[in-house]
Amino acid sequence: MKIELNGKTALITGSTGGIGLAIGKGLAESGATVVLNGRKRERVDAAIADLKAAVPNADVRGVTADLGTADGCNEVVEAEPNVDILVNNVGLFGPHDFFDVPDDTWQQFFDVNVMSGVRLSRAYAPRMQANGWGRIVFMSSESGINIPADMIHYGFTKSANLSVSRGLAKRLSGTGVTVNAVLPGPTLSEGVQDMLREGQEQSGKSMEAFAADFVQNERPSSIIQRAATVEEVANMVVYVCSPLSSATTGAALRVDGGVVDTLT
Repeated sequence: MKIELNGKTALITGSTGGIGLAIGKGLAESGATVVLNGRKRERVDAAIADLKAAVPNADVRGVTADLGTADGCNEVVEAEPNVDILVNNVGLFGPHDFFDVPDDTWQQFFDVNVMSGVRLSRAYAPRMQANGWGRIVFMSSESGINIPADMIHYGFTKSANLSVSRGLAKRLSGTGVTVNAVLPGPTLSEGVQDMLREGQEQSGKSMEAFAADFVQNERPSSIIQRAATVEEVANMVVYVCSPLSSATTGAALRVDGGVVDTLT
């Protein structure tokens, strides 16, 4: 099985590091032109350099914009009007008690985690439909099904991603454009490492070992009993973005290590 995306342009939002950058590398390795995105120019430039170092022949460029605003989404569309593959990856997360989360934080999480994908999908899907081919992926989370008590404001946005992706897949029925959601579980991205770093340093363990302990304590239903790597998540996304996944749409595809303990 060989994935070829030559001639396709892929936009990955929130892709200056972590899962987003790993997706960018995977798509570049498959021949796609890759557009990276972040809020700070220096981080976008660094990510472009990182990707080119990993994939020397990659056709990659970047666009700087804050996708938590309608203006930021418009800036991206104006800069990159011709996108065949859209990966709605940008997102905020972090544990906070329900009673300590103010209205403006709820709104910020909704704008970044949900509305960025809504706005960009609304902008790019018509062109994909006209071309008879396209791929839209929403990065949800196992937290969209197993709502964490300490991240309710995050979990609700990931549930919303599932609703939007399923509904949009139906709206684009028969067009050649697929829409899917990918649900990572605990993943050793830079953001998760930052969240765990203080405890990890105090423990004296490696980050991988401490993250495994975290998964076993906080997500005991995990079958792999460790955090996934960003590359493991990216592999699923690259497949879903490829021509090989043409019969997969409206799906919620788990890369959660078996954390969600249900059959469906």
